[in-house]
Amino acid sequence: MIAIIDYGMGNIHSVNKALEFYGAKTIITNKPSEIKECVKVVLPGVGAFDDAVSELEKQGLIPALKEHIKNKKIFLGICLGMQLLFEESREAKIKKGTGILKGRVEKFRNSKELKVPHIGWNQLNKTSDNCPLLKDIPDNAYVYFCHSYYSKPKDDSIIAATCNYGSDFTAVVWQDNIYGMQFHPEKSQGIGLKMLENFVNLKC
Repeated sequence: MIAIIDYGMGNIHSVNKALEFYGAKTIITNKPSEIKECVKVVLPGVGAFDDAVSELEKQGLIPALKEHIKNKKIFLGICLGMQLLFEESREAKIKKGTGILKGRVEKFRNSKELKVPHIGWNQLNKTSDNCPLLKDIPDNAYVYFCHSYYSKPKDDSIIAATCNYGSDFTAVVWQDNIYGMQFHPEKSQGIGLKMLENFVNLKC
């Protein structure tokens, strides 16, 4: 069973439909007790960092997510859901991140050449040949982004793919049972759906 976390900050229904298409049994939930029973968790996210952390705290979800990861169960963060894995964000005025991964979230610099937010299709540069999420994904494949902030891990070895928007930024992270995508796979047509299929097929 795959738990899709509903904390009022994500595009959960599109993700759910995509996972179900590949035969996954899913549950949309904000209950720690139900998360505990699932072998995989997806944390989507759209919106502000402070608001997202506040909602996760209010619903008692952060300890449940940390326990899930500590127990070596598979976790996927999407967009803001990936950023929340890190220690802090340039966007946040009050809240810290979960600190599950070391690093911080930075903001793109607005310029005449580059508009912020970064919205639209852009190419992935695979930096890992072994990331299971990127199995059968060609280098330079296009995926769909919508974000003003990007994650900057302390350990570059967990970066599985980058993208360039003025400079290279982290597009995919992978550390053991933890995966994150800065883009929206559910909006990235065949390439994104293939990644979600790979996620469904991951073994704990």
